[in-house]
Amino acid sequence: MDFTIIKHAVEVDHGIKRLSMHFIKKHAAPGRIRLSAELCAQISEEFERIGLTTLPRTLPTSENEFIWVIQRDSVLGEVTAVAAALADLDKLRMNPLPQVFTNYPVAKSNLS
Repeated sequence: MDFTIIKHAVEVDHGIKRLSMHFIKKHAAPGRIRLSAELCAQISEEFERIGLTTLPRTLPTSENEFIWVIQRDSVLGEVTAVAAALADLDKLRMNPLPQVFTNYPVAKSNLS
């Protein structure tokens, strides 16, 4: 997997870039016909390794979907990490701010 182009595009756009899963698959596994859940998990691991995160956190298997790729050490990346931690605590019913996801239901679905 060579995500040099993606990492550079994210850096150039101030730490965030909206990309299609088709574009990502093309760089992750150009010979693959389908975008499987297994390949999406491998892509997520590689993004994590090179300092990127995504929204939604679980990558879709449809090549027609678009995601946000975020530089993890940017301000937005840190805010995303904090929000994801709140979403994880919410799953465990330990969220210190339970009304947050009542007010922002779309955010919760993208952070888990």
